[in-house]
Amino acid sequence: MGILTRFKDIMSSNINALLDKAEDPEKMIDQCLRNLTSDLGKVKAETAAIMAEEQRAKRVLDDCKEEIAKMQAYAVKALEAGSEDDARKFLEQKASLTSKLNGLQEAYDLSHTNAVHMREMHDKLVSDINELESRKDMIKGKLAVAKTQERMNKMTSSFASANDSIASFAKYEEMADKALDKANAMAELNSSGPDRTIKDLTQKYSQDAGVEDELAALKASLNK
Repeated sequence: MGILTRFKDIMSSNINALLDKAEDPEKMIDQCLRNLTSDLGKVKAETAAIMAEEQRAKRVLDDCKEEIAKMQAYAVKALEAGSEDDARKFLEQKASLTSKLNGLQEAYDLSHTNAVHMREMHDKLVSDINELESRKDMIKGKLAVAKTQERMNKMTSSFASANDSIASFAKYEEMADKALDKANAMAELNSSGPDRTIKDLTQKYSQDAGVEDELAALKASLNK
């Protein structure tokens, strides 16, 4: 039967190996689950049909064996009754049934083997589906963790850029401080130059002498 031609491939398939080679394990699992679920439906239907055939073949085989036993018993009874002709007829029927027995046995053995294979395939598919379901949840969990880690990596990168900006700002601030210190120093140097000193001395000795005289007179009056 058609499904039996796939028995070898299904039984030899390694789900874990397929997942390990997949570029996108989650999509691979979804596809495998769809395929296996479809196969499982077919296998169940075929298994039921083959098991029914096995039961039919077993029933026909058992009926033939039972008829052979009956013919043997009737032949004995016919001889006991003194009728060799009847006994011969029963034995001839027994021989005819016996010639069919080997074919019926082979048919039953084949149907039984097919039923065993189908059952094994059914159990393998159920196991693979359960394995994929388990792996699917695990992979989804890992992908969620990976996405979280990726977001954290981006945030860390942003923090690093912010630190670089702060460091650059501090550098520019230092440059500004140096420029300001240089300007202040230059202003101080300019304020203490020769021209400034002469100007100050000139102002010192150019003060109004009348103020000093008035101050001296005021002191003298107070001493009286």
